[in-house]
Parts: sequence; C-alpha cells; structure tokens
Amino acid sequence: MDLRIAGSGREMTSLDHTLAALAEPTRRHVVELLRQGPRRAGELAQVTGVSAPLMSRHLRMLRVHGLVEAGHEDPTDSRVRMYHLRREAFDELRGWLEEVEAFWDDQLGAFREHVERKKRGKRK
Repeated sequence: MDLRIAGSGREMTSLDHTLAALAEPTRRHVVELLRQGPRRAGELAQVTGVSAPLMSRHLRMLRVHGLVEAGHEDPTDSRVRMYHLRREAFDELRGWLEEVEAFWDDQLGAFREHVERKKRGKRK
C-alpha cells in the first residue's frame, strides 16, 4: 500500500499510520478501553455506542496499523475474538514523544540560562 502524506511527496511511516489511526476519537476510546484488558468487539461497540459494523471498521483500522491484535480466548470456539493492545506501535510513539519532549527540555533549559544571565547582569 503506497500511502503518501498529502503535499509532502513522502511515504507514510509506521508512526504516521499510528497517529492517523489514533486521530479518530472512537478509536482512541477503544484504546483506552483495551488498556483495562482484552475485550470482544461487541462489548467495545456497546460501550462506545457505535454499531457493530462501524466498530468492525474501527478495529480493522487499528489492526492494520498494528495497534491492536485479535486472539481467541477459548481455542475451542473460534467465533469469539478478543482484542488487545500491541505494545510495539505504542513503544514507537512513546520514543517519538520522548524526542519531542527532549527538544522542549533543551529549549526551556536554554531559555532559563538566558534569563539567569540577564538577572546576573542587572545585579552588577
């Protein structure tokens, strides 16, 4: 699948896909619910207040982009799939956020040093 970021001419990265999947409020709600533990699609639809077909589309988007995974809780009943979060996509997102946070920490540290130098200069 050759998806490009509009206007940039570059292909979407896995982080771009993660952010795109999480841009939709219902999918973020699903992630919040799955943080509490695995759930069935029907239960997710009921709690979020969306139809089963719409929940199926949301779960497909989250699966395709590696945020959730479906498994069978009972190996004898393949009809019941339980959805749970996958750590890898969230690890990548966390890493990116830590890089952004480090940038701002550096910027604020430089600003703090600048203000302290100004204060010391005024005291003389």
